[in-house]
Amino acid sequence: MCYFHFMSIKYNKEILSSEELMQLYKAMLKPRMIEEKFLVLLRQGKVSKWFSGIGQEAIAVGSTLAMNKSEYILPMHRNLGVFTSRNIPLNRLFAQFQGKMSGFTKGRDRSFHFGTQQYKIVGMISHLGPQMGVADGIALADLVDKREKATLVFTGEGGSSEGDFHEAINVASVWNLPVIFLIENNGYGLSTPTSEQYKCKRLVDRAVGYGIDGFQLDGNNIIEVYSSIKKIAEDIRKKPRPVLVECITFRRRGHEEASGVKYVPKELISYWEEKDPVLNFEKFLVNENILNEISINEIKNLIKVEIEEALLITSQEKEISSSESNELYDVYMPYNYLSIKPKSKNKSEKRFVDAISDGLKQSMQNNKDVILMGQDVAEYGGVFKITEGFINEFGKERIRNTPICESAIVGAGLGLSINNKKAVIEMQFADFVTCGFNQIVNNLAKSHFRWSQNADVVVRMPTGAGVGAGPFHSQSNEAWFTHTPGLKVVYPSNPYDAKGLLAASINDPNPVMFFEHKALYRSISESIPDDYYTLEIGKARNVQFGQEVSIITYGMGVHWVLSYLKKNPKISVDLIDLRTLAPLDEKVIIDSVKKTGKALILQEDVIVGSIANDITSLIQDKCFQYLDAPIKRIGSLNTPVPFSENLEQIFLPTKRFEECLSELLRY
Repeated sequence: MCYFHFMSIKYNKEILSSEELMQLYKAMLKPRMIEEKFLVLLRQGKVSKWFSGIGQEAIAVGSTLAMNKSEYILPMHRNLGVFTSRNIPLNRLFAQFQGKMSGFTKGRDRSFHFGTQQYKIVGMISHLGPQMGVADGIALADLVDKREKATLVFTGEGGSSEGDFHEAINVASVWNLPVIFLIENNGYGLSTPTSEQYKCKRLVDRAVGYGIDGFQLDGNNIIEVYSSIKKIAEDIRKKPRPVLVECITFRRRGHEEASGVKYVPKELISYWEEKDPVLNFEKFLVNENILNEISINEIKNLIKVEIEEALLITSQEKEISSSESNELYDVYMPYNYLSIKPKSKNKSEKRFVDAISDGLKQSMQNNKDVILMGQDVAEYGGVFKITEGFINEFGKERIRNTPICESAIVGAGLGLSINNKKAVIEMQFADFVTCGFNQIVNNLAKSHFRWSQNADVVVRMPTGAGVGAGPFHSQSNEAWFTHTPGLKVVYPSNPYDAKGLLAASINDPNPVMFFEHKALYRSISESIPDDYYTLEIGKARNVQFGQEVSIITYGMGVHWVLSYLKKNPKISVDLIDLRTLAPLDEKVIIDSVKKTGKALILQEDVIVGSIANDITSLIQDKCFQYLDAPIKRIGSLNTPVPFSENLEQIFLPTKRFEECLSELLRY
């Protein structure tokens, strides 16, 4: 091997042509010059914040150019070279940095917190690690469709301590997903040095624990990064599997410019300045007679002109403006619901659990892009046996047992959606969703609002008390998600609704939290259509009409009310089953309360911070002049759910509901 040595960077000059070497140089120089310009603009107050990647360009540029343009890359906030190497027009990038409409997020997010399907880039969220699970989902879609593609995802040495890092690599290794997990080890997580972040000598050694290959690269050597990533990508396209790559580099500027670098020893900064990837490579090319002073100046002038022209275009763009209606419109991906009626009149008696199974199975039969994931959902059929036998019809490609790593799996659901699949994720119990909470409320919920990417994911949530399962398997946690814009929350109370609403949820391109009360699974049944059908999300149902009082409820609450009314048939109740908690059918609620003048909201969830409070405020605001009595809210005791049956009966609101209804009727 023939090497050129300069400033401790060894370049292998035999593996690339002069044209390829020039391409690498120009590609590294562009983000460097953009950064130098934007540091000036930052001081002038023309950009609000900047995360510098100066000194790390070789990683972003080399790895991006090593990937095919049709392959997805998931970068971080110092990877300007990813975006420029994918030839995104600079005026659009600059508009993004300045919060203008021609950027990628309509002013709703900053810097590199965006994605673009056109350039196959999926931007980060500030939590860093979750994007690794998203990469799993993108790669899974490629694997299932046998596309022979690789996915590249970045993280930092700090991010490698997050649970998402370990979950995502574990899932990728178990499923043999063609993902390159690239760690930019740049010395510091904000001000915390690597010595305080991990104990192992090399981060890449973690690959052994997952049974995958790992490589450590000189992250300032553009040839080494480019050639190594290119070779790895070519290999895993043919033989799918994940690979862990650690690129050693250094963050020469602050975490962001305002933080500075006073905590970094000056000699360390000086050492890495000597290993500057752009200047070293430039000198190498001069030494090889590929560059000279004249050609360097010509290249720099061309890039400078490109930057200035793009800045001029951006400066002439008006400051962003919008309206309340525009902002609300983009919370969800626009979707025109298509009602699907059963093709035949054939019906069968189905339990709640069977109806859900039917809706799920028929949805998968109708759409080969639906992939089901969850713990024990394959051969075992799920803990509630809803997917029993599915694997025989759909195979292990579409019915996927998952490791116990909810965050990575929810992230993979988003990745599947990005790569044109639909994901249905079964939480073993709704309580366990806490381990994937960040992915749901910060990734799924916000992706369309941030960068117009739909999250075509349904998260099935076996929920509720009354089965003696205790505080970790019985919570009613729907209010966690009704509070989060961008999520749809569906909560059926009967087999007919459960089947139709689940089918509609899978058709909806937006993220849906689908709650299924465990105590209803095998305790209720009714005759429902055998064929596939849908029911519109966001529409409440009038279970029965009455004049004395409006009772607004959902899930198990519907059955509590019906049971009580069966014993008290003379009470004239307008009973509303919400069915969907977000978006809420406000009109049905308002019309009912205006008619009866009295309102009682019943839920199994505790009252504090609940949907009942939101409905109470709605009624107070829209129906105050029609009320003949105070609005009543009934929920479970404000404690965790107890295990003992006797204690659970104290916890649940059935007795308090009956007392409250009697009190309300006396007004």
